[in-house]
Amino acid sequence: MKARNKALIAVAAAVATLVACSQQAPARQFATGGDPDDDPCARVVSAIGYAGLLLVPEGQEDTQNFEDAVIGRLAELQGIVLTYGPAMPAGLAEPVATVTRTTKALSDGHLPRDQQVELLKEYRPAADSVVSGCAS
Repeated sequence: MKARNKALIAVAAAVATLVACSQQAPARQFATGGDPDDDPCARVVSAIGYAGLLLVPEGQEDTQNFEDAVIGRLAELQGIVLTYGPAMPAGLAEPVATVTRTTKALSDGHLPRDQQVELLKEYRPAADSVVSGCAS
């Protein structure tokens, strides 16, 4: 009988904990290693640079290999832009939106190659605008 009472108390405590946790406001999610106090420009520019390490030089987009590592880095960039993009300078809203849209599409590993190449060509000037806009 005592074991059954202990089990019921444990279940009741677990249910109470679950109810309490479900009523709390969800915490704001940040990209891996992110902090709410991070400078948005620094985070986004860093992510653009990190993705760029696997991209062919500008003008050679037709030769880009869209392997899993490239798609993964572009997906990571998209997540960082989604997290920090809303806090970017207002003057960068259009290139940030383009980076967000193109990286989202490029993160889909099932796109036809010609679409990947076109999106990469569209991504490049927008990413460059974000980098230069954050440097000024």
